[in-house]
Amino acid sequence: MKRLALPLLAAVLAGPAYGQALPSAPAPALTCGPFKAESSKTGATSRWTISGPSGKTTETGVLRSGPRFECVDSAVLVVEFTSTAGHSLFTAYFPDGTDIGYGRQQIDHRGTRFILPIQAKARIAPAFRAAFDYHCRLDMPADPISPAMRAECLF
Repeated sequence: MKRLALPLLAAVLAGPAYGQALPSAPAPALTCGPFKAESSKTGATSRWTISGPSGKTTETGVLRSGPRFECVDSAVLVVEFTSTAGHSLFTAYFPDGTDIGYGRQQIDHRGTRFILPIQAKARIAPAFRAAFDYHCRLDMPADPISPAMRAECLF
């Protein structure tokens, strides 16, 4: 009787799901200021499209995670993903058509705020600089951090 009870119990518990197709999830999408971001996945391949003031770009890749979209200050689109090789990338798209990109290990995320290398601040339009915080960990000879810049760093 015990040998029959366990398979019978498993069949009863699994019964409602057996034979039912799982609902397909809609492709993730986000509208952020002038941007529209959409992604889809077919098999192992992810595809994402960013439409904005500079036009439309589409990328594809086999990813470990992402792409993940986030809207900063109701105008800046952030896209993050990690490739299957383990390379994590962060790109922020700005309404003026510029974008900045870093390896994810160069970016921190605390609460709802992104913390970028202080060198990024000069590359961001003044209207959006306050939307981010900055750190001084990325000290490069070709892009040095001045004492005045260091005063603006969280760490």
